[in-house]
Amino acid sequence: MQVGAASLKTTALQNCRVRSSFYKTAIHQKSALFSTSVPRLSGRQAVGKHGNLRISATLEAEKQQDKGSNLSSSPKSSSSGVRIVGIVGENSVSPLKCTPWEQVMLHTAKRLKWVDEGFNMLVFSDNNLLQFDNQREDSIRRELADADLLVIVAVINQESAKWIKTNSESIPNIVCFESSSFLCNKLGGQFIQTGLEESPFKKVLHVVQGKNEKNGSKEVVKTISEAWERHNSDDIRFCILVIINEYIKPVTILKNLRSRGLSTINCMVKNCGSEILNCLLDPNCRKALQCLNSCAPTDQVCNYRCIASYESPKLEAFSLCVLQKNNCLGLDADIPSKPYVPPMSVFRDEDFSHDIAEDLFVGWLGRMRWSWRVVAGQNPAYDQFPCQYQLFYRGKAKGSFWYEPVFQVRTLEGDMVWRRRRYRVRRDKVPGTFYFSVLDNGVVSKEFWTIVDVCDDLSWGLFYYAGAAQAAGQSYTGAVLVSPNGDYPSEMHSQRLLSALEKCGIKEWELYTVDNCSCDNPPLGIPEGSSLHSKIGV
Repeated sequence: MQVGAASLKTTALQNCRVRSSFYKTAIHQKSALFSTSVPRLSGRQAVGKHGNLRISATLEAEKQQDKGSNLSSSPKSSSSGVRIVGIVGENSVSPLKCTPWEQVMLHTAKRLKWVDEGFNMLVFSDNNLLQFDNQREDSIRRELADADLLVIVAVINQESAKWIKTNSESIPNIVCFESSSFLCNKLGGQFIQTGLEESPFKKVLHVVQGKNEKNGSKEVVKTISEAWERHNSDDIRFCILVIINEYIKPVTILKNLRSRGLSTINCMVKNCGSEILNCLLDPNCRKALQCLNSCAPTDQVCNYRCIASYESPKLEAFSLCVLQKNNCLGLDADIPSKPYVPPMSVFRDEDFSHDIAEDLFVGWLGRMRWSWRVVAGQNPAYDQFPCQYQLFYRGKAKGSFWYEPVFQVRTLEGDMVWRRRRYRVRRDKVPGTFYFSVLDNGVVSKEFWTIVDVCDDLSWGLFYYAGAAQAAGQSYTGAVLVSPNGDYPSEMHSQRLLSALEKCGIKEWELYTVDNCSCDNPPLGIPEGSSLHSKIGV
């Protein structure tokens, strides 16, 4: 019996919104010019540079390897769909706030549709394989026969594993996470050979040098492994997208992982020679590049900590020249259009207007030293930073509106430092929707914000955002839950909050709680002459 099917993006950046993973490509391209100790990697090589394989698999005999090589299929055209089947262990629990894996994978199926409507993923429980129901089994077999990719999660029942292995031989791409070692991984029709290493807590698998390097499988496996171990919904989806992009059809939002070659180096040398040299001669800037060079480009937490730890004018000048002014990496990104999130339409029994919407952003400023404090956020890389304060205010110029996030970052040396950014805000046509823009560490980011819901007493609010740093090749989405004191809304508001999150396509178990415990002496304050509310009282 089919348990569920979705018929229907992410790196996201909130308050601190520093675009960081793009530095990885720039650094690899640049480092070949100045240092022989740091290899220049292509986009795909850089993705898999670090991390251990943590996907379950078994060593396949040579004849199985040969058999697998005949299964490799030609890439699909960009207009064709992709059929994915997910099988999860019955009653298995994920590390995402102990949410059942079945719910996580069904949500992943929905989120895949936001990337491409042609990505169709069906999700089954392995319990459905052992019910001795021929009609039910035949239905699942038919889905497997047509599948381009099989994703197996937390299947440890040996009978289930045997059934899956027997009925998935024709599938060219199979990945197994936290599952029986009887099951095999396969990419592009090739079985992935592994070596096994036991630990008290988990099985850790390392790709063995050799035949599995064919078609870049080794690097793909490392990339998937790294992403999966970050244990968040964005990276679970990313794992699937990487496989689709590499072995089935191109994925538009992953196009920036591809290397730009010598044209990038020529552009950097021709246009940004002095900025590169100044950065290399500056201790902080040089440390930032070295630090970023150690991060996978998809690991936003690692990348941002490098930026926050060694942020400097020289680094900003480097990225401003290489990325923003000259686009030497040839990157591009658009603000995601999906999911569509409607703004609230009524506040305190009054139809929503632009003035009311701006007043809700201004929030508690005036009564308090800040507009809002962030309670939790959806984005795994950025929304979890400690002590996030939001400052919204009207500027001196007529019609001007500004947003300044203030937040803490723990540096690589273990210090807690305050950071602050400044966004220009302008209204969109529909009240409750806005365009934000900022020059952040040398890169322009543009975002589309929506006021999803704010309680009448301003006890909490939910803001959704979607954005892109075009020159950095990054697009992202996310949401932040805010309150006046940083505390989570009371139980009486739970149903309304869940409804607001549902409008954003977000589950409560995706939220990261912000640490608001040690927030002494935040650098707050707004420019003299700024104004606050125009319609509502606080």
